[in-house]
Amino acid sequence: MDLGLTDKSALVLASSSGLGRATALAFAREGADVTLFARREAECRHAQEEMQKQTGRTAHVVLGDLTKAADIQRAVDEAAARFGRLDILVNNCGGPPAGTFDAFDDAAWQGAFDLTLLSYVRATRAALPHLRKAGRGWILNFVSSSVKAPLDLLLLSNTFRMGVVGFTKTLASEVGPQGILVNALGPGRIQTDRLVQLDSARAKRTNSTPEAVRAEMAKLIPLGRYGEPEEFARTAVFLCSPANSYISGQTLLVDGGMVKAY
Repeated sequence: MDLGLTDKSALVLASSSGLGRATALAFAREGADVTLFARREAECRHAQEEMQKQTGRTAHVVLGDLTKAADIQRAVDEAAARFGRLDILVNNCGGPPAGTFDAFDDAAWQGAFDLTLLSYVRATRAALPHLRKAGRGWILNFVSSSVKAPLDLLLLSNTFRMGVVGFTKTLASEVGPQGILVNALGPGRIQTDRLVQLDSARAKRTNSTPEAVRAEMAKLIPLGRYGEPEEFARTAVFLCSPANSYISGQTLLVDGGMVKAY
């Protein structure tokens, strides 16, 4: 299927590694112009080099901090200026710290809010004028499977990811008449560094090993295995392409059937 992404301009936040990086690379494979945004320059440059090698397309790199409004605005402005337009915004961020309620003070709650929800609001606010100018656009908000079934010890993520779902649904209604589609996409157990950290922490708490935890968790997935970042990325790219012309306001999971909730 031709997704119609040739020469479309996509900004992917937190795209130096993990799901963001896989999604940025998938956009480039479909012929899109990609802007990478993250803090770590070495990882960004490596992602840029990998994209060039695999697709022949050169990503634009913007370095910055997702919790800083000025950095997000600069990323949007540079993406639009570099490629002459902005058609797609992918909001993504790393997960906030794991822990139980008693572990978090006001600063921890504020930090999780700034990272997990406010960064998406700021990026969307900056991007919307460009999407409206194009007359059509796509916004995709990465969340977590916790928006369907909360995960133990991920209180901060459980709380603010649900806020992103409400933001997604409401925004889709507001900007739909302008030709802009807005969706949320959550990973199940996709093999990323974040999941390695969570499995290792679980192994430590249960006096087990990461390998045993992985085997135990894989049994909960009907497909019997963890997903690959590329599998998640292919879904993300479809939702942010002209091939998707009528899915909006939805929250979807790429989880191998793990979550049983509707």
